[in-house]
Amino acid sequence: MPQPENSPPGSISQSYATQLGTYDEMVASEGHLLPHWQPLMRDLDQLGREGLERRRLEAQRLLRESGVTFNMHDGLRGAARPWQFDPIPLFISGEEWAVIEAGLVQRAELLNLVMTDLYGPQTLLKEGIVPPELIFSHFGFQRSCVGMTFPGKRPLIMCSSNLARGPDGRMWVIDDRAQAPSGAGYALENRMVMTRVAPALFRECHVKRLAGFFQPLRDRLARLAPQNREDPRIVVLTPGPYSSTYFEHAYLANYLGYTLVQGDDLSVRDGRVWLKSLEGLHQVDVILRRLDDAYCDPLELREDSRLGVTGLLQAARLGHVAIANPIGSGVLENPGLMAFMPNIARHFFGEDLKLPSVATWWCGQESERNFVLENLDHLVIKSIHRTRGYRAIFGAELTAAEQSELRERILHKPHLYIGQEMVSFSTAPSLVDGWVEPRHTILRSFLVAGDTGYIAMPGGLTRIAAQAGELVVSNKSGGLSKDAWVLSKDPVRYVSLWRQPQLDQVLPLRAEPLPSRAADSLFWAGRYVERAEGTARLLRAIYLLRREQRDANGEIPKPYLHSLLRALTHVTGTYPGFVDEGAEELLRKPRPELHSLLQNADRAGSLASILQSFGQVALTVRDHWPAEIWRVIDAIQQDWADEEESPGPGNYRTEDRLDHLVMQLVAFSGLNAESMTREAGWLLLDIGRRLERALGLISLLRATLVPHMDGSVQRQLMERVLIICDSLNTFRRRYRSYMHLPTVLELILMDRNHPRSLAYQLECLQQHIADLPRDRTSPRLGEDERCVLEAYTRLRLADAAELSKIVEEDGYCKALDELLAGQTESLWRLSDVITSTYFSHSQPPQQLSPQQQDEDV
Repeated sequence: MPQPENSPPGSISQSYATQLGTYDEMVASEGHLLPHWQPLMRDLDQLGREGLERRRLEAQRLLRESGVTFNMHDGLRGAARPWQFDPIPLFISGEEWAVIEAGLVQRAELLNLVMTDLYGPQTLLKEGIVPPELIFSHFGFQRSCVGMTFPGKRPLIMCSSNLARGPDGRMWVIDDRAQAPSGAGYALENRMVMTRVAPALFRECHVKRLAGFFQPLRDRLARLAPQNREDPRIVVLTPGPYSSTYFEHAYLANYLGYTLVQGDDLSVRDGRVWLKSLEGLHQVDVILRRLDDAYCDPLELREDSRLGVTGLLQAARLGHVAIANPIGSGVLENPGLMAFMPNIARHFFGEDLKLPSVATWWCGQESERNFVLENLDHLVIKSIHRTRGYRAIFGAELTAAEQSELRERILHKPHLYIGQEMVSFSTAPSLVDGWVEPRHTILRSFLVAGDTGYIAMPGGLTRIAAQAGELVVSNKSGGLSKDAWVLSKDPVRYVSLWRQPQLDQVLPLRAEPLPSRAADSLFWAGRYVERAEGTARLLRAIYLLRREQRDANGEIPKPYLHSLLRALTHVTGTYPGFVDEGAEELLRKPRPELHSLLQNADRAGSLASILQSFGQVALTVRDHWPAEIWRVIDAIQQDWADEEESPGPGNYRTEDRLDHLVMQLVAFSGLNAESMTREAGWLLLDIGRRLERALGLISLLRATLVPHMDGSVQRQLMERVLIICDSLNTFRRRYRSYMHLPTVLELILMDRNHPRSLAYQLECLQQHIADLPRDRTSPRLGEDERCVLEAYTRLRLADAAELSKIVEEDGYCKALDELLAGQTESLWRLSDVITSTYFSHSQPPQQLSPQQQDEDV
C-alpha cells in the first residue's frame, strides 16, 4: 500500500499503512490519509512511542482512580476487571455522522413501532410481514404485556445499535439492544478521560459533546411520571454489584441524580411501587431499569427471579409507575427480526432502510434454511436467544463433525436459528503493545426519545478486537474500548446537565431517601472497616512481639505472647484457635494459624475475609462514596490482593503490609469524617464503626486485662494493649511513668474525650441514634435508645479501682469481666434492634392529617 499523503517518512501513519489488509477507518482504499484524521496523526507523530505510552498509562490511572470496571463474576467470586481503554479515539466526520444519525433515528422509530404493534394490534403478524413463530418462540416476547398501554408516543425510551463499516464503506447494523442498553455510561467516562489526557487535541478537533444526549434523557424520564411530574421520584433499578456493568449503573445514577436501587429496595402495595428507605416508604414514579425483562417480576415472569419486584408488572399495567424501557422490549433484540426489517420499514414508512443490516436468513423459512445449511462454511450461525454463554458460531472454523452436529440442531428446531453473512469489518488505529496497529472495530450507538423524535448520542462506545484479525469484538472476550469523536467544522458550544435558575431564585433542598439496603450496607461497611483495623492492629502487635522475642533469644515471657494470641482468637471469633484446651502446640508454633488468619479469605474472621466482605458491601453502595474515598477503597482491595506474604526470616514484609493497611483504613475513616455530609448514610456508617470498635475493644480487654498476671507480665501486657488501641502516647502524657490497671481502665474505658475509649464510642452512638428518623411525638425512648443508654449508664457509674480488684479464688477481675459482658450483651442487642427497625420496611406511610399537611407546608 502506498504511503499516505501528508505523512513524513518514518511517521506513525506510514508505518500503520503497511499493516492494512482491509477497509480502514483512517486510510482510504487508495492509501490516502482521510482529511479529518490528519490532526490526530500530527498529534501522534509529535508524541512518539514513549508519549503514547505515557498517555495510555495516564488514562488507565484515571480510570482506575474512578473505579471504572467491567466485572467478570462467578457467583460471589470473580474479578472486577479494570476497564480496558485505548487512548486513540475513533474519528467520524460531521458529514458522515449526519448520514449515520439519520439512519439511526429511522431505525429507532421503527423499533418503537414494532414494539407497540407486537403488544397491541399485531398487524405485522396478521398481514404476514413477520412470521408469528419467530416472535412467539422468542424469550423476549412477554405474553403478560400483550394489551398493555404504553405511556407516550415513543415508549421505547432508549435503544442502541451496534454498527460496523462493511467492505463497501457503508455502516451496517449488526444487531440491536432495547431492554436496558448498556454502554452509555462507559462512553461518557471514556470521554471524561480523553478530555483530560488530550485536552489540546480535543479542542482543536471541535468534538461534539455527549451531555446533549443525557439532558433529553432526564427530561423524558421526568415526563413519563404518571403523577408528581414537577418533582418525580426516579430510581435506577440494577441487578446488583455482581452485574458485569454495575459500575455503569452506579455512575449513571450519580450523574443523573437518581437513587440506585435493587429489587429488594422496592415493594408493591395497593398497585403502587414504594421505595423502602430509612425513613419509611416513598412512592416511586419512574423506574429506569438495567434489568432484563424476564427478571423484573417473579409473580408474572420468571418465578425464580430474586432480582425483580413482585407485582411490578401489575403496577405498570394500572398506570401507577412508568418503566423505561417497558417490560417486553426484549423482543426487539431477536436477531431474526433483522431479516424482515426492510419489509417492516416499507410497511410503516414506505421507504427503504437508511442503514442496511447485515444479510440475515431466518431458518424458520424453508428456502432460507436450505440456503443456510448449504453455505455453513461462509456464514455466522446464531441462536435467536441471548443466553448465558451465548456466542456466535463461525461455520468456517468448524470441523466436518461439528458442522454435521450443527446441521442436526438446526433441523431439529430451525425457528431458533439464523445465519448471517460473514463479513470482514473495517479496522481502526489502536494502541497495541506500545505501537499503533489496525484492529477490527464496532461502534455502539445510543438513542433517546425526545419530544419530536429520537436523539442520537454523537458517537458512542467504540470497541476493538483484542487480537489482529479477530472478528469477535466484545469486552468479555478481552476487547478494549475507545472514545468516538464526531467532528464539527465550527467550535462546539459547551453543554451541561445543570439547569440555570433565575438569579434571585433559591431552590428548595431535596434530599433523596436512603434505601434500606444501602443503609444496611453502609452500616456493615463501617463495621467491617473497623473490624479490619482492629484485627490488623492486633496482628501487627503480635508479629512485632514475635520479632522482639527472636531478637531477645526467647526472653519475652510466654504468658505475655500467649495472652495476645488468645485475644486474637476472641477478637476474630475464629474458635477454637488459640483458646482450645489442647492448643499448647499451636501456642508454641503459632505461625500456621497466624498465616491463616492473615491470608485465608475462605476462613470467616480472617483479615483477608474481613477485607473481602468490606469490599463487597462497599461496592453495593458505590454511588454513595466520594471519589477520593472510593480510591482508598480500591487501593485497600488491590494492595492486599496483589501482595503475597514473604516467608523470609522475621516476616518484616508482613509487618510492613499490616502497617500500610492500618494507614489506609485510617485514611478511609478520616476521609469519611471530612467528605461525607452528615446525613442518614454517614450516621449509619459511623454507628457501624462505633459499635464495632466498642465490641472489638471489649473482646480485647476481656482476653488480656481481665485474667490475673504476674506484675511484670501485667505491665507489659497493659502497655501492648495501649499500643494496639493507639493510646500509649496519650497515657504517657497523662500518667507519665506510672502504669497500673486503674489508670489504664480510666483512659480506654471511661474517658469521654478519648476517641479510642469505650465511653467515647457509647457517647457517639447515643448522639447518632438520637438523630436517626423516628416518631418524635412519643415521649417514650425507642428500644435502640434504651440499649445504648443502659450500656452508657453502667459504664459511667463504674469505678476503675473497683473494676481492677482481683478475686483471688477465681484469679481474674470479676467486676471488670461482668461489666464488659453486660456491655457486650447491650451492644449486640442494639445491633439487632437497628437491623429490625431501619433495614426492613413493609408498610406505606399513613395519610397525613390536615394538621400535619399544614406543618409540612
